[in-house]
Amino acid sequence: MEHNNDLGFNSLLIHGGMGVDPMGSATVPIYQTSTFAFENVDEGARCFAGESKGYMYTRIGNPTISALERQIAILEKGFGAVAVSSGMAAVSTIYMSFLKTGDHIVSTDAVYGPSRGIMESYFKKFGVESTYINTGNLDAVRQAIKPNTKMLFIETPTNPTMEISDIKACCEIAHQHGLVVVVDNTFSSPYLQRPIELGADVVFHSMTKFINGHADIVAGIIITKNEELYKIVRPTMVGMGCNMDPHQAYMVLRGVKTLSIRIDRAQSNSMKVAEYLENHPKVEWVKYPGLKSHPQYELAKKQMDGPGAMISFGLKGGLDAGKVLMNNVKLALLAVSLGGIETLIQHPASMTHSKMSKDAREKAGITDGLVRFSVGIEDIKDIINDLNQALAKI
Repeated sequence: MEHNNDLGFNSLLIHGGMGVDPMGSATVPIYQTSTFAFENVDEGARCFAGESKGYMYTRIGNPTISALERQIAILEKGFGAVAVSSGMAAVSTIYMSFLKTGDHIVSTDAVYGPSRGIMESYFKKFGVESTYINTGNLDAVRQAIKPNTKMLFIETPTNPTMEISDIKACCEIAHQHGLVVVVDNTFSSPYLQRPIELGADVVFHSMTKFINGHADIVAGIIITKNEELYKIVRPTMVGMGCNMDPHQAYMVLRGVKTLSIRIDRAQSNSMKVAEYLENHPKVEWVKYPGLKSHPQYELAKKQMDGPGAMISFGLKGGLDAGKVLMNNVKLALLAVSLGGIETLIQHPASMTHSKMSKDAREKAGITDGLVRFSVGIEDIKDIINDLNQALAKI
C-alpha cells in the first residue's frame, strides 16, 4: 500500500489517513452501513473476485475503517493494517493467523494477562504450546526457542512490570530461526516506539488505550511490515468476524489526532510523579523507564522516543498499604485500562492479571503489592496532591 511518509509525525496524525471525500468533508465521514450497492452485476463480481477496490460488506471492508487502517499503518511505518473490534481481537487474530496444532510460541512472562490467558486456556486445547520468559534476557530468548517454535511474541514495556525488551536484538535472534516476531506496542504507541523499524514483522495495539485516548471506545489494530503477512492476517480477521464498527473507527480517527499532544503532557506529568514516588518514605520501589534507577534506562532511551506515561510501584506495607492508597485516592480513578486523558490506578494481581496463577505472577515480577499507575493530563500539582493525601492515610 502506498503511503505518504514525507510529512512529519504530527502532520501525519492530522492528514495521514485522509483521502479525498467526494462531498468535501474535512473529516472522514462515518459510513454506517452493513452493505454496499454495486453499479451492476459485473462490478459486484469483480469486487468479490478481488479485481476491484470497491466495498462489499462492512465485515470485509468499509471506507471509515480503511481510513483508520491507512492512518495507523503510516504511523507505524508498516505496509498495511487490519482494524479489529478490540485489543484482544487483535491478539486472537494474530494467534489464529500464524499458529496451528503442534506449534510453539515464546512470549514475555509479564505480557498482558488475557494475552497469556487465552493461549494457556484456549489455544492449548488445540495443541499449541507456549513458553513464557523474561524477553529482556536475550540468553533466555535463545534457550526458549525449540524446533517447533513459530512465533516470538513480545510486549515492551511490559504490563505492568515496566520491563524493557531489546526489540532489535530479539528480532535478530528470532529471524535466525524463521520465527514471526510480534510486538504489543500498546504502552508506547507509534509516537514513542516503532517496532517495525527495529525489525518486527507484526505490531498490534489495543487502541482503547493511548491511540484513542479518551476511555470511550474499545478497539484494536494489527500492522504488518509487508504484503505477504498482510494477506495472511486480513482473511483471518474477515473469517473470524471480529471487524471494527464504522462509528468505532470514526471515534479513534478523532482521538488519534491529539496523540502526540496528549502523550507529551502525560509523559511530562509521569516524570514528576515517578520522581515524587521515588523520594517518598512509604514507597519501596518505582519502575518507570524515565528514571535512571530503571535497570534498562539506557535501552529505553535507545529504542523509545520517550518513557511514556505508565508507572508501577510498590509500597513498604505491601498489599495492605496498596489497598489503603487505592481506596483513598480522589482524583485518580480506581479502574483498569490505561492511556486516557484521566489518571487511573489499579491492582494487577487482583484485576488485570488475576487469571494467572500466583506462582506465574510472581515469576513474572507481578507481586501482590504492585500498583499500576496510568498518568493522565490533569494539572501535575493535583495528581501529586491526590497521591500525597492518600499515602498519608497509610
